[in-house]
Amino acid sequence: MEKWKLFALLSMFFAGLTAVVAKLGMNKLSADVALFIRTAMVLFIVTVNAFWFNDVLADIKQSPRSSLMFLALSSLTTAISWVFYYRAMKEGPVAYVSSIDKGSIVVTIILSFYFLKEPITIKMLVGTTFIVIGLVLLVLK
Repeated sequence: MEKWKLFALLSMFFAGLTAVVAKLGMNKLSADVALFIRTAMVLFIVTVNAFWFNDVLADIKQSPRSSLMFLALSSLTTAISWVFYYRAMKEGPVAYVSSIDKGSIVVTIILSFYFLKEPITIKMLVGTTFIVIGLVLLVLK
């Protein structure tokens, strides 16, 4: 198996675990406080990981300004996504919220085609169609 596929599968597993554990952890907290605690821990762990395996400061100094701007924009969109995700999880069933959130795959596919010129295959279109059908079934009563 290619390394990127293994990483993607591990990401999928831990993302699924994350939602359930977070829902358990926010039992007596507001969604915003729960998200703050989670994000602080993520910052710590990611910082340790980055400094352990990379020469962070040298990489940042060598990075083009456009890369840093896109990463800043990505962090903004991540923060906005997480705020709404945690608020939805606090009020709704985590299985539904997480499933609807994964509809972001459709947005990613469309944007990666348009901005990154990545190909869209028949297999991807069929899979995306099933995702959209699933989203409609989950959102509509």
